[in-house]
Amino acid sequence: MDQTDADSLAALPAPFVRWFAERGWQPRAHQLELLARAEAGESTLLIAPTGAGKTLAGFLPSLTDLTRRGKVPPGSAFTGIHTLYVSPLKALAVDIERNLIKPVTEMGLPVTVESRTGDTPNAKRQRQKLSPPDILLTTPEQVALLLANKEAERFFKNLRYIVLDELHSLVSSKRGHMLSLGLARLRRLAPRLQTIGLSATVAEPMELQKWLVAQSADSDAHAGLVTVEGGAKPEIAILQTENHIPWAGHSARYAIPDIYKQLLVHRTTLLFVNTRSQAEMLFQELWNVNDDNLPIALHHGSLDVGQRRKVEAAMAANRLRAVVATSTLDLGIDWGDVDLVVHVGAPKGASRLAQRIGRANHRMDEPSKAILVPANRFEVMECQAALDANYIGAQDTPPVGVGTLDVLAQHVLGMACAEPFDPLQLYDEIVSASPYADLSWETFERIVDFVATGGYALRIYERYARIRKTAEGRWRVSNPAVAQQYRLNLGTIVEAPMLNIRMVKRGPGGRIGRGGAALGKVEEYFTEQLSPGDTFIFSGKVLRFEGIRENECLASQAYSNDPKIPSYAGGKFPLSTYLADQVRSMLADPGRWHRLPNQVRDWLELQKEKSMVPRRDELLIETFPRGSKAYMVVYPFEGRLAHQTLGMLLTRRLERAGAKPLGFVATDYSLGIWGLEDMGLMIENGRLSLSDLFDEDMLGDDLEAWLGESFLLKRTFRNCAVIAGLIERRHPGKEKSGRQVTVSADLIYDVLRSHEPDHILLQATRQDAASGLLDIGRLGDMLRRIKGHITHRPLGHISPLAVPVMLEIGREAVPGEAHDTLLAEAADDLIREALS
Repeated sequence: MDQTDADSLAALPAPFVRWFAERGWQPRAHQLELLARAEAGESTLLIAPTGAGKTLAGFLPSLTDLTRRGKVPPGSAFTGIHTLYVSPLKALAVDIERNLIKPVTEMGLPVTVESRTGDTPNAKRQRQKLSPPDILLTTPEQVALLLANKEAERFFKNLRYIVLDELHSLVSSKRGHMLSLGLARLRRLAPRLQTIGLSATVAEPMELQKWLVAQSADSDAHAGLVTVEGGAKPEIAILQTENHIPWAGHSARYAIPDIYKQLLVHRTTLLFVNTRSQAEMLFQELWNVNDDNLPIALHHGSLDVGQRRKVEAAMAANRLRAVVATSTLDLGIDWGDVDLVVHVGAPKGASRLAQRIGRANHRMDEPSKAILVPANRFEVMECQAALDANYIGAQDTPPVGVGTLDVLAQHVLGMACAEPFDPLQLYDEIVSASPYADLSWETFERIVDFVATGGYALRIYERYARIRKTAEGRWRVSNPAVAQQYRLNLGTIVEAPMLNIRMVKRGPGGRIGRGGAALGKVEEYFTEQLSPGDTFIFSGKVLRFEGIRENECLASQAYSNDPKIPSYAGGKFPLSTYLADQVRSMLADPGRWHRLPNQVRDWLELQKEKSMVPRRDELLIETFPRGSKAYMVVYPFEGRLAHQTLGMLLTRRLERAGAKPLGFVATDYSLGIWGLEDMGLMIENGRLSLSDLFDEDMLGDDLEAWLGESFLLKRTFRNCAVIAGLIERRHPGKEKSGRQVTVSADLIYDVLRSHEPDHILLQATRQDAASGLLDIGRLGDMLRRIKGHITHRPLGHISPLAVPVMLEIGREAVPGEAHDTLLAEAADDLIREALS
């Protein structure tokens, strides 16, 4: 420790010095630096590897300040909260509460700590408003709820610090946009407020530094930066197996015996997957081979909160050997003695992999150990690219992005619920938030008008008049019911309509009894595919579907060798641009193939022999006949979203060219199109120009024409309308079904398209679709990249590289991920063709 650090340590209150000394510890340099910056009045971003003590660093300014303040005497004036901690995960907030209370208790500090999430009982939340803790640990949604209250100024006026954990995960979504607007309001209510951002993985630190402080047109304001280098390099390996690695599919069932062997030789293993349906499947498969009766648990967001908390408590107490989890456990949480992370399926992002690997050996100076389990041969290359990226420290966290308009509309209404607002003051406050720094006054006025009237086409309907202008020129809520509805419907996560799963028992004569325990939620559309008597997996159990009663799916205990697996819309992560480029690079360089398993290397060698392997910036197009149809397979390697949009636009152009396309299917790596005309022959004889077919102008008129005809914008509009408050799902004592919400959204969409095509919510919908569901920017980059680098290979039959996407065509539609056994027969046929 140098003299500066010694001086900083001496400046700590005595309980801290004593606590560190009793344990033989000393504060780390970055913890003391962050404390010094905070005490100098500077907001700061701390970037540090897993296990570096980010959490203690983030809370040190608060704890020292509160210790010096001392306990507030009973009967004193209301002080409100001192520190607000915001987490992207409810489980993380609860875990931090447990971990923070321990040192506070051990040091005897005069500090109270509580968490507040959507799982917190209402009585406790109401009590917290009257008697708040010094440190409140919460989520973005709860911040918005507290700010929309008339007591917000009293509650927050003495707020000194806001600690934003896993900041990279918070800022890049609509939740981040909502939180940035909340932070702008907090800065007005508490002028002395300082922000502390904590993150382990950041691609562009300056974006986050700007996000943390108020922005203005005439300054380049940004928070300070403390970066911690070092940390033990993780030990990452791709699963070595003697089993056959599938050419396609997402289940990784081939690897279950090898995964189970790893559970036997490690203390505690976290098994991460990318979707809830994969989690259910993997848990069931491991349970089927669990001859040693290892305690294995399941954790994902659709499970009942009580079950999730039991799993978290068992993990913290080291009573489990393994937990199968989705992203609900991949941020910040320090779970007991986890000594291995197994990632089943490709991680889709280098930063996401680094985050998840950090759950093992949650200490800076000890290496985390991880095994990647690719589900198919393309994923082997993606896993290798992610592994390489991790060793060189490459990051691919998504950018902050421009603030969305539906979130802004929700915020404007929330501010009116808190108190009547002056539009000029609120506009100045909003543009101080980094995502909304470039918001024009005209757009803001249109948002206010939308909240006040619903827009030109809807203003004749009284129910859309949610705010009214006072004689003083301020805007207030129309009536108290508006504020109640706002609080019931607040949030930016619009899940597909869900039904509670309720356990029931079958009585005499097959009669269904009253409901028993709640297991969690399943998507409504999945239950619509079930008939009474069908079996499905949920919460690690095989259940028999008994029917639907009101908003509940009734199920009984069952036994089946072939249960269905619920699937969840929107659960798949997009392939990051960085990993996509690295896969293309690896594919184009045979000198790197020796690092791949023999099966995969032989597959690529076979592709080179039968067709070709594309160069890094080359677009390979293969055409071949099969049966009575003609096929075109394209290999952009740009992710499923961009490929789906490309497929929609290409089929329109192929139709105009007379190719008679019948359909298409997209994967993360390729796009397959089939039709009645021989597209290869059309290319060869000049009837079909590839340069014209893949010209950037497809993102102009073709895109607009297709969007006008498709249901995709309707689906996007539904989500925007729910977030903006135009359509309310929840009412006191009842909730609209998914079908009711969709019908309402479709009717309004059609009205606006016909009578007000420039409506602000249609503008928000188009922006949402372009950046999310369509991935327009990425597709445009790809079209520019391949210009002049398109190669056509006419083949007599399918190529090895085309087998995976061809297996997606016409496969039996089942809920959940592709079941390898359902693909086996088709796979054998296609592989024989590719090898011939």
